[in-house]
Amino acid sequence: MGTLGFWRLAQADPEWVAAVDPDGTEHRAGDLLARANRMVHGLRELGLQPGDGLCGLVPNGVDGLVLYLAALQAGWYYTPINWHLTGPEIGYIVADSEAKAFFVHPRFAEEGGRAAEAIDASRRFAFGEIPGFRPVGELVDAMPDTLPGDRTAGATMHYTSGTTGKPKGVRRRLSGLDPDDGAELMTFLLSLFGMTPGKPNAHLVTSPNYHTAVTQFGGTALHMGHTLVYMDKWDPEETLRLCERHRVTNSHLVPTHFKRLLALPDEVKGAYDLSSLRWMIHAAAPCPVPVKQAMLEWWGDCVYEYYAATEGGGTIATPEDWKAHPGTVGKAWPISELLIVDDELKPVPTGTPGTIYMKMMGVSFEYKGDRAKTEAGRLDDYFTVGDIGYLDDEGFLFLCDRKADMIISGGTNIYPAEIENEIMIHPKVADVAVFGVPDEEWGEQIKAVIEAAPGSTPGPELAQEILASLEGRLARMKWPKSVDFIAEMPREPNGKLLKRKLRDPYWEGHGRAI
Repeated sequence: MGTLGFWRLAQADPEWVAAVDPDGTEHRAGDLLARANRMVHGLRELGLQPGDGLCGLVPNGVDGLVLYLAALQAGWYYTPINWHLTGPEIGYIVADSEAKAFFVHPRFAEEGGRAAEAIDASRRFAFGEIPGFRPVGELVDAMPDTLPGDRTAGATMHYTSGTTGKPKGVRRRLSGLDPDDGAELMTFLLSLFGMTPGKPNAHLVTSPNYHTAVTQFGGTALHMGHTLVYMDKWDPEETLRLCERHRVTNSHLVPTHFKRLLALPDEVKGAYDLSSLRWMIHAAAPCPVPVKQAMLEWWGDCVYEYYAATEGGGTIATPEDWKAHPGTVGKAWPISELLIVDDELKPVPTGTPGTIYMKMMGVSFEYKGDRAKTEAGRLDDYFTVGDIGYLDDEGFLFLCDRKADMIISGGTNIYPAEIENEIMIHPKVADVAVFGVPDEEWGEQIKAVIEAAPGSTPGPELAQEILASLEGRLARMKWPKSVDFIAEMPREPNGKLLKRKLRDPYWEGHGRAI
């Protein structure tokens, strides 16, 4: 231990450009360190103790990075919140995480303001001016920029969408390590991909920082001494421009990005120097074999894939692995194990699909405040998120289907139950089922099938009225893209919805098996 970790690196080389904001502003490591230190001193004055939490509703960029770096050196849990959520959804996370401080960027002032009553007014802070919030300056300006004493490693606590509609915080036990040593341990994940520390390396942050993997890969790259280059909104040509401009070596992408990149005109694709790319890592959704093949042909052998969950454990496929086993999501990490079981929880033979269970040595987690949910996904010390797959005779994992009902659209997990609950409230709805249907660009899009209440006329007008009722209650990314009406919902006598019966016709000829 002893050469990696942002705080150590920043003290050794304060002039290193550690981050570049989406507007191109460069931030030196020494300045970032000073900001993170002042944040720790300020929040300690506010009364935060190790084990406490803070929430950030902030766009991609250094404001969120400062919160992350402060929490990780003071033993706090940092929860970055999805900025597509509505006020009540944000307020739920602030309250459920028991946050002792809530930070909001003016861009999200409206919904952040609606969430404000979830926390005492003295604990709300704005990066800018928001009515009802204290400016961050009140917290940090008078504070010293010296390294705080009693430093201890904190952690991020991401919220994963709950199948019952309410998200759950994935909370790990704090290690008690020195923050830099803890950060150095985190770099193990990127070393699995062969990634090397030090300059000149740059990591392109392509997706919103509230995703677990985005925080994990970006944060870890920073702890290895890589410069973080933030994108505000993803754009295919801008991605290529930034890769050339900052000599990007690594990034974290989803297959939707690949599809958009491949759709660029050939002269645009050929106009940028991408020779710096070394570890372009993707995950979060199944990648069609032809798409991955085309990316490897264009970018060369720098496209890596993995399969994992917020809860811990996973697989990795190098470019060579994938070419030898097209379609695989890889082999288990050295510190992870896979188990494929049938409905009776008995291991299945090689090549037979079953539920995927994983475990990771030395890592335990719980869904905050939900022991029952934590235990439900467990099998001895393995856990599952409910995905279906099989292992080949060399131990390579292939996904066949996803968690029965989960919709993965553009790399984001969307749970139908939450959407169904909101639609069911409408007086003209007798019954509703929500599921994913094929979408060329996003992988899946959200479809609602509705049984209209007696006396209501099914049709486009009613569909519009029902969707409009979701405004302010459900994030727009969760709204159904299309609504079909049905005379009677297929349910078993016990009330169980036969969703597959509804879903299958939409998938004919598409093969939902990946």
